Amino acid sequence: MDRSIAGAIGATLLLGGGLFVWQATSQQSQQLAERAPPPPAEPQLPGPPAADAPARGPAPPAPPEAKQASREERRFNRYDRNRDDLISRIELMSSRTAAFKKLDKDGNNLLTFEEWAVATSDRFAGADRDKSSTLTRAEFATTAPKRTARAKCNC
Repeated sequence: MDRSIAGAIGATLLLGGGLFVWQATSQQSQQLAERAPPPPAEPQLPGPPAADAPARGPAPPAPPEAKQASREERRFNRYDRNRDDLISRIELMSSRTAAFKKLDKDGNNLLTFEEWAVATSDRFAGADRDKSSTLTRAEFATTAPKRTARAKCNC
C-alpha cells in the first residue's frame, strides 16, 4: 500500500515537472518568434569600391598592449590560485610542504614573488657551470630534484 502511494506521488511529480519544462520551452519559442527581424543590409553597387570612398564609422580601438609575463611569473601564477600575489601553503599543495618551507625565507607561511624569484635564480646560477647564462642539456639535468629511495614495504 505504501509503495503504491509513493509511486503515485512520484509519477505526479514527474508529470508536473515535465509539464513545467514543456511550458517554459514553448514560451521561449514564442518570444523568439516575436522578435523583430534584423534590418535589411544596404545594397552594394556592382564594381570595386572607389579608392577615395569614406570609411564607414570610426576605426576599431587597438587592443591593449599586454605585458609579456616572464617564465618565472607564469610559474608563480600557476601556484597563486586566488591571484593575491602570495602563494599560501595550501595553494602550493600539501605534498610540497618541505619545498615550500625552504622557499619561505621569513617563515610567515606566505611566499612572495621575490622569495620565489631569488630561490629559482639561485638554482639556475648553481646549475649554470660555465656561467654562460644558458643551460645545456647536461646542466639542466642537474636541476632535477634528487629522488630518495623509498621503503618497499609500508607496513
